[in-house]
Amino acid sequence: MTKLAKHIFLLLLVLCVGNAFGQMGPYRMGPPRPSYYNRPNNQNPERRVESVKINFLRARLNLSPEQASKFFPLYQEYQQELFNVRKLKRLNNLNAADGQEQVNKELMYENEIVQIKIKFNNAFLKVLPPDKVSELYKSEREFNDELVRQLSERNNRPGPPQ
Repeated sequence: MTKLAKHIFLLLLVLCVGNAFGQMGPYRMGPPRPSYYNRPNNQNPERRVESVKINFLRARLNLSPEQASKFFPLYQEYQQELFNVRKLKRLNNLNAADGQEQVNKELMYENEIVQIKIKFNNAFLKVLPPDKVSELYKSEREFNDELVRQLSERNNRPGPPQ
């Protein structure tokens, strides 16, 4: 009986120690593993995506330094105005009690987005030739499609986020 008790005790000891070392956390032994959330480029993912988008557009549009210095501040303003209206549009969906009021606000926000696009299209045409403005809109769509494709692939991949 004592031999069986020793084997059971040894088995429990091995299982407990193995379990303890298998835990993640601040008390885990060994060098710290790099964490996805602690990497410096993931501090602000929106800003990172925006910088990748700017570089993508810069490469696709092939702008001269003079054109780029005039265009990109204008483009940043365009993006900010669209972001503000889209944010208001999302908030409208959260707090509108009356259905008709919500639909009216939705149409109003869509109209504001169209007005912003018209305003900045005219401003872009003052800085860039029409073929480059057309390429801008095409490149924006391609960038957004590629971003969605990569994010969906990343979400479908098993394991921790990369």
